[in-house]
Order: sequence, then structure tokens, then C-alpha cells
Amino acid sequence: MAGGLGLALAGAVRLVGRAPGEELGAVLLRFVALSGALGLAFLLDDPARHTTATTPLGRSLRAGLRLALVVPLVALWWTAALLLIPEPNRPPLGPATLEAAAMAAAALALASAAVRFTDTAEVGKGTAIRLGAAALVVVLVPERWGLSAVPGEPWWEATQVRWAVVLGATVAATALCTPEPLRRRPAHLDLSGGALSGRA
Repeated sequence: MAGGLGLALAGAVRLVGRAPGEELGAVLLRFVALSGALGLAFLLDDPARHTTATTPLGRSLRAGLRLALVVPLVALWWTAALLLIPEPNRPPLGPATLEAAAMAAAALALASAAVRFTDTAEVGKGTAIRLGAAALVVVLVPERWGLSAVPGEPWWEATQVRWAVVLGATVAATALCTPEPLRRRPAHLDLSGGALSGRA
């Protein structure tokens, strides 16, 4: 649903009588990218989580398989969204794609952290809310994230480093949170003293 909404937003540009300028096209692509990231927030939802946790396939492998299936589709979806924006009004593809990748990685990092630190089986809703709150914070400081143009300067030059940092940090966070935590050895009853002991 989120992906379809994103394509509808991009396609709506061609329905208006006058195509948007490059800055408006960039803002529109950000909304498209955010809609895709909100869809990815639900990627790790697993209603049978407490059952699959006992399977031989670890969490990292299960998440990796889901991601491997989704990445090609997301790449095609983003390409289609870019092509829907009229070429004269299309922002630079590199910076726009960097921002979209950072948003997607942020969604996966938030979802991975929710899976790692909670017992919730379906983390998508909470992840989407947190991602929306983070997007709101970005809107509140537009000059730092390229949401407002600086006269005489390309909008992307002052922001792509920040987006690259966000991308790197969220990819690292996802990698750290995806593996299952090491389980402590179960305590057993020490018959000599009647106390619980963690030693084997």
C-alpha cells in the first residue's frame, strides 16, 4: 500500500498542467521515499515469531532472506518513481537516491532494534510511528537536510554528507541488532546450599 501511494504521488506530477520546479520535485521525491520507508517498517513483522525462534534458521538468516527478496523490488519501485518525475524537473539522482536509501535503512534499523529489545511479534506499527517522528524532526530543521533551498547554491551539496552519515549509522545499527542475543546459561538448583547457581 505504501509503495503504491508513493508511485501515485510521483505520477500525480504528470496530471497537473504545469510541471514542478526542481526543488518541488525533490520535496515530492522525499515524500515518495518516506512512503517506501514506511512500507519497509513492516518487513520484520512475524506473527509466528515465538514459534520460529526455535527453528534451526537464525534470526539473521530469516531477516536476510526477507531483505534479499525485497531489495530488487524496492530498486524497481524507486526507478519507476524517478521516471515518473519529468526529466527537466527531476532533482539529481545521486543525492535523491542517497536520501531514499537512508530513509529505508532507518526504517530497517528501527524495526531491527524493536525486534532485538522487545518481545513484540509485529513491530511495524511502532516502527512507522518512530520513523514518522524522525521525519518530523528533519522538517523542523530544513536548512540542515536540504528541505529549503539556499539561494545560489545547489540544494544537495550541503546535505548529502549528513544523509551518508545517517545511512552508514543505520546500516551498522541494523547489523548489530539483527543477530539474536546470546542466551545466558540457565541457572540450576545447587543442592548443597539450596541456592540458584549459574555454574554448570
